[in-house]
Amino acid sequence: MAFIFLAFAITLPAIAKKKKDKEEKKTGYEFTVVKDIPTTSVKNQNRSGTCWSFSTISFLETELIRTGKGEIDLSEMFAVRNAYSTKAVSTVRWHGNLNFGGGGAFHDVTFVFETFGAVPEEAYTGLQYGEDNHVHGEMDLLLNNYVETVIKNKNRKISPSWHKGFDGILDAYLGEVPEKFTYEGVEYTPKSFAEHLDLDMNDYVEIGSYSHHPFYEEFILEVPDNWMLDEIYNIPLDEMMEIIEHAIMNGYSVGWGADVSEKGFSWKNGLAIVPDEDKPEIAGMEKDKWEKMDSKEKKNKLYSFDEPVAEKEITQELRQEQYDNYKTTDDHGMLITGISKDQRGEIFYKVKNSWSTKGSPYEGYFFASESFVALKTIDIIVHKDAIPKELKDKMGIK
Repeated sequence: MAFIFLAFAITLPAIAKKKKDKEEKKTGYEFTVVKDIPTTSVKNQNRSGTCWSFSTISFLETELIRTGKGEIDLSEMFAVRNAYSTKAVSTVRWHGNLNFGGGGAFHDVTFVFETFGAVPEEAYTGLQYGEDNHVHGEMDLLLNNYVETVIKNKNRKISPSWHKGFDGILDAYLGEVPEKFTYEGVEYTPKSFAEHLDLDMNDYVEIGSYSHHPFYEEFILEVPDNWMLDEIYNIPLDEMMEIIEHAIMNGYSVGWGADVSEKGFSWKNGLAIVPDEDKPEIAGMEKDKWEKMDSKEKKNKLYSFDEPVAEKEITQELRQEQYDNYKTTDDHGMLITGISKDQRGEIFYKVKNSWSTKGSPYEGYFFASESFVALKTIDIIVHKDAIPKELKDKMGIK
């Protein structure tokens, strides 16, 4: 009995040491801040397809901080309501041949700001249907069916009342838009409040990088949520990446439209990466051990997020191939608010999400590698002054 106890006593420290050594090897990603842009708190779009509004409103809120207006919590649902109403009219005029639904793009918000104005969150929460957070499934379905009914009706003409009925559904779910409201002791209308914020929507430009259109020209971005058929600037990949870095390093945030429906994106781990399966370079891994693994084992290792891995080199051709084959789609809108480096010195972008502060180790943020941003960006929105002068001249931006 004493012998068994002694053996156990000797073995226990060995097991503990082995476990400790294993934990020390799996250090995970460690980030050092290079630049951090002041921004507002992380919000929660919850069960609504309104990331485009949350990301662009967050972008404008961050611009207000940059321009000295301070922290102002703007209403995302004010933009959603007005965009939905406008989109319905366009969809009916296009006989239903537009992508109608809860999705949208950066320019939907800038259009609403310029056309209808803006309101603070406290004046328009968009929660009039018994929920504490946004849940749009029922409303989206009703609005879609309503528009389809208007288009397919058998009267051979469209009633002048249809749009009033559509807005009535929006009012029931999101609330009637206030004609006037008081904010910090001052009475405003949505238009006068937008004027008070003093942001010129003409100062903001959208940029992408695609080889199927000429560089340094504008083109209509062919993604389903671009129901406004809005144009963006097209530039080479390396210059798009230069603008993102230049903007952040000079105190400007960047609205980021990207595809996060990828194996390399992990909200749980707060990471977005593009591992190079041909050149893993995983810390502490022997080459012969890697070569003996089958493809499934390799993928499990590469996408475990336990330790930094080498990432794929992203080219213009690879970007285009992924876009053309629907591997990069207009999936999600977010806000880039900083640059950090991992323990190897590799650049990662700090991304503000709209999925609340839960579920991520970085309290509502995650870190996207330079490779991930280069490959999976649909488009960005930036202040024109965030663009280096020589690139602005190439693009013809004054």
